[in-house]
Amino acid sequence: MKVIICAGPPTSGKTTVLKHATKKLLEKGYSLGYLKIDVQYADEDEIFKEAFGIPTKKVYSGDLCPDHCSVVVLGDAIKWAEEKKIEMLIVETAGLCLRCAPYIENSLGIVVLEATSGMNLPRKIGAMLSLADLAVVTKIDLVSQAEKEVFRANIMESSKVAIIETDALHGINIDNLVRRMENADELKSPFVLRGNPPMGVCTICVGKKELGWDKHFGVVRSLDSDLFYRGE
Repeated sequence: MKVIICAGPPTSGKTTVLKHATKKLLEKGYSLGYLKIDVQYADEDEIFKEAFGIPTKKVYSGDLCPDHCSVVVLGDAIKWAEEKKIEMLIVETAGLCLRCAPYIENSLGIVVLEATSGMNLPRKIGAMLSLADLAVVTKIDLVSQAEKEVFRANIMESSKVAIIETDALHGINIDNLVRRMENADELKSPFVLRGNPPMGVCTICVGKKELGWDKHFGVVRSLDSDLFYRGE
């Protein structure tokens, strides 16, 4: 089985890109499954099920960050896909945490970025871009040639990923993405996260609300210091 993990900022066009790719892959005879991971609302699983008749799942991360949620549910998702005899599992995740990345080893990691989101976006999203295999740039019809070139240069400065530019709304240049998905590696056990997660335990994530580093423990910092460890 191949696993395709697609992340990117909200409204970047992830679902639209994946819908066009799914249609073309089904026409080629692949057995597909789709998993959506979001924070508090999503209907993409229903859209994919209705449009393509493929097995779908949806998970809300709730109080967890989406990348944390993806790490803890992907084991079950892979078993579910194997039971359904799925050849290619497509995972679309909200990807809101800019320090983590949802990609796993021997998967195809795709980050979707919209060209209209600002020239410096590639410099701001960290591991979601730097650990990806492929960057799909959408909405290229809405920016000038100069803006496209600067955006591409900033991606290349931030990461060594391959780049596909597309007008996803009209399905332009999706064939290149489909070929990359077809040529993705087969998933191998053990299933492990690509790259290192953030260090330390965050007391804010587990519910402490007080302001000030002296009210927290683990890896902390003050306004004028570098990171340091403070015991409980």
